[in-house]
Amino acid sequence: MDPGDSTTVRLRLRNTGDVVDEYRFEPVGDLAPWTTVEPASLRLYPGTTGTVELTFAPPRTPDATAGPNPYAIRITPTEHPESTTVPEGNLTIAPFTELRAELVPPTVKGRFRGRPKLAVDNLGNTKLTGSLSGSDNGDQLSYEIHPSNFQIEPGRAAFVKATLKPRQIIWFGSKAERPYALAVKRSGVTPLAVEGTYVQRSFLPGWLTRLFGILLALTIAFVMLWIAYKPKVTSTARELQEAAVSTLAPSPSAPQAPPSAPAVSAPPAAADTPAASASAGNGGGGGGAASPPAKKKTPSVLPASDIMLRNPTTKMCADLPAGDDADSAGRVVQATCDENTAGSQRWNLEVKYPKLGPGGSALFQIRNVEDQLCVDLGDYGAKPIRSPILEYACAGTTADNQLWWLDKQDDGNYWIRNYASNNACLDVAGYSTGGNGENLTLFTCSNTDDQEWQIIRPSDS
Repeated sequence: MDPGDSTTVRLRLRNTGDVVDEYRFEPVGDLAPWTTVEPASLRLYPGTTGTVELTFAPPRTPDATAGPNPYAIRITPTEHPESTTVPEGNLTIAPFTELRAELVPPTVKGRFRGRPKLAVDNLGNTKLTGSLSGSDNGDQLSYEIHPSNFQIEPGRAAFVKATLKPRQIIWFGSKAERPYALAVKRSGVTPLAVEGTYVQRSFLPGWLTRLFGILLALTIAFVMLWIAYKPKVTSTARELQEAAVSTLAPSPSAPQAPPSAPAVSAPPAAADTPAASASAGNGGGGGGAASPPAKKKTPSVLPASDIMLRNPTTKMCADLPAGDDADSAGRVVQATCDENTAGSQRWNLEVKYPKLGPGGSALFQIRNVEDQLCVDLGDYGAKPIRSPILEYACAGTTADNQLWWLDKQDDGNYWIRNYASNNACLDVAGYSTGGNGENLTLFTCSNTDDQEWQIIRPSDS
């Protein structure tokens, strides 16, 4: 029979005893949840026969295993329960195939590459084998798919990593959207195409190009004004000296005076200098009073490299999901803190704008040391609370939503707030109840939930 349909089998029962007895019927075995008996009990006189109907309705799910499936019915007589009997049979379930594929995320962004993941689910009751390939209009992208072939058991899923690389780099100008498709191919079946979009950013942002143009125009304008209105500087000292010499003619009868000796400055004037400096050194008149010591500036935790982000409420660290966790692929989660230097709990806090944040605070991006991707929110711009925390290629600009700033609390811990999303906080899903593998989200900042974080070195965790 086909999964999703139903079939009926009749069971005949004869009372071979010498008393009136009532028999109860109960399905047992793996098919029991999908088996019904009508009627559920039967009352028979001695020497008489009765019939019940067994209806099998296996669902169209991977649980309905293809092939022969044994079933059994336990028959218990009320008067003689010790004479219970269990007749058995086999129900053959036909195989069926059903496949579902989804890109996570459907839109990827980057200047030189994009890294989407393809989730392939086997919803049938037989093993699936196939291959993957990529394509786009105009052959503008190249594809690296690993693994390119897959084999999936019923009810399981496989994650395939893909790397998209543009064949031409956009040096200037606006971003370009490049639609593409990953095709799931199986023998004798039409390929299943899963469409996505790669947003290619220019190497130099558009605002930087405009800034260079403005600066160049201002420089040219300044040079032209300088050349046009450059002041003419002349010295009149030599002209006045020559005029004075020409107007004082020498007297022929007057004896020529010997040249005068060079003037020597008076000694007291020389003595005044050390006195003045001594007076300044002794603070005469109150002008030299010692200034108060400068206030020591508290060192900033930014930038920071190879650190761990620990939540003091859940006592777990920010991490990447395990490779076999299909539900959290592409997201950032929390996990039990692990100081392994090659692990995925190491992060770099990279300052992109030193004083652009609220109150002159630094804006930074959070880069994972292992896969070099940054903590991100979906698409661009502000996102509402409860939005999932994702990972994406680092952009580090205010045009995206990858910038964060630190808000230190009275207990020494930090709120990590998203600059683009109304300064909402990095949060663990749930109300202080998140466990190992729980997803990180965006939520309203609070000191009573799990929005506080510690920035620690691995040896301090």
